[in-house]
Amino acid sequence: MTKDMTSGAITPLLIKFTIPLVLGNLFQLTYNAADSIIVGKFVGEDALAAVGTSNPLMTLAILFINGMCLGAGILVSTAFGAGDTELVERQVSTTAIAGTVFSLTFSALCVLLADPLLRLLQVPAAILPIAVNYLRIVFAGLIFTFFYNFLAATMRALGDSKSALYFLMISAVLNIGGDLFFVEALGWGSEGCALSTVLSEAACCLLCVVYIRYKVPVLQLGRRWLVYDGKLLRKTVSYGWASAMQQATVQLGKIAVQAIVNTMGVNAMAAFTAASRIDDFAYTPQQNIGHAMTTLMAQNRGAGKTDRVRQGYHCGMRIEFVYALLLAGVCLLFAEPIIRLFAADPAVVDLGVRFLRTISLFYLMPAATNGIQGFFRGMGDLKVTLNSSMLNMGGRVAAAALFVLVMKMDIEALPFSYAVGWLLMLLYELPLLVRFLRSSEM
Repeated sequence: MTKDMTSGAITPLLIKFTIPLVLGNLFQLTYNAADSIIVGKFVGEDALAAVGTSNPLMTLAILFINGMCLGAGILVSTAFGAGDTELVERQVSTTAIAGTVFSLTFSALCVLLADPLLRLLQVPAAILPIAVNYLRIVFAGLIFTFFYNFLAATMRALGDSKSALYFLMISAVLNIGGDLFFVEALGWGSEGCALSTVLSEAACCLLCVVYIRYKVPVLQLGRRWLVYDGKLLRKTVSYGWASAMQQATVQLGKIAVQAIVNTMGVNAMAAFTAASRIDDFAYTPQQNIGHAMTTLMAQNRGAGKTDRVRQGYHCGMRIEFVYALLLAGVCLLFAEPIIRLFAADPAVVDLGVRFLRTISLFYLMPAATNGIQGFFRGMGDLKVTLNSSMLNMGGRVAAAALFVLVMKMDIEALPFSYAVGWLLMLLYELPLLVRFLRSSEM
């Protein structure tokens, strides 16, 4: 149930590894999309806006946890590529213990601070109680989010990107069914959507644990799950912290942009929520291609195959650009029917369509940045990804504030601010990449 990525044709290997990652993340995004669609159709625009304004804080917590798991996964990939099974086991058990303590503590703090955090985002008083209740329920189930992300990241690090997909598909179906039951049948509103999300994630986590118990020998640790290595934890934190901060930085930027959007009125908030959900579906596969590149490069770096690392980078970038071009075409041609899945109000639909068509013009830029970041993660240099993400979000927020608050631009201000951030990333990353590829180590 593991895959050695240090041999074989690279392009087919990357594609086969990436497809389950893409499908898995698309199903995971279905959680939020289903919440938005069902809340928008059966509860109303205020509830949709409340779910949307809660999403950046919820995603911040999830991405911080996922960043720690991703950092640990890079170390697992390197140890696995080097054939050090004992190191793989100690890495996994140490991350599991530390991550459990962290996620429980973080969950409790988020539940307590949900109200003041949303007030900082300038959430309108009319929808604040709805947003607070939704956020608290989701935060209460954060432990399930950690365990799924941890186990899935570990299996991906071992070359298995398919297994977690199957469990996530089941979980997505359960989530949609739960949304319909709690919201439409029981009338529990956005709180019902939040409860459905937590329960479906718990089911996904349980399925993952059972599968590993019987089908993944390298992770059948028994009492070795209780092994804690303080020195290894420090190295894990070094990797994981940079990765977590990179993802947290991205989400903090989104939160700041959301606060700016909140000054534009409920229609703009609802349109931004709908368009952002679609943009997530569009953008996530580009990230997944970068993650596949990371796993391949980390395993080959551990095995000492530097030529294969270089080849993997070039193959990955070709896949990124082909996908970006296809994606831009779909969003330009079908923006209106896609937005209508989320909202019926003509004003909201118009704003959402304008956002989506504008952002699609820039999709080649994140394709390039995700591929470059995948390369540097695989080489163990996570500071580059952190610094470039800080530039991205700083530029995005500053541009959004200028375009919206000073220049009084409409919804198009937001995708243009995204483009400013992506451009700053490329200006920082490209010289470093060229220097790295020309160095004697490569």
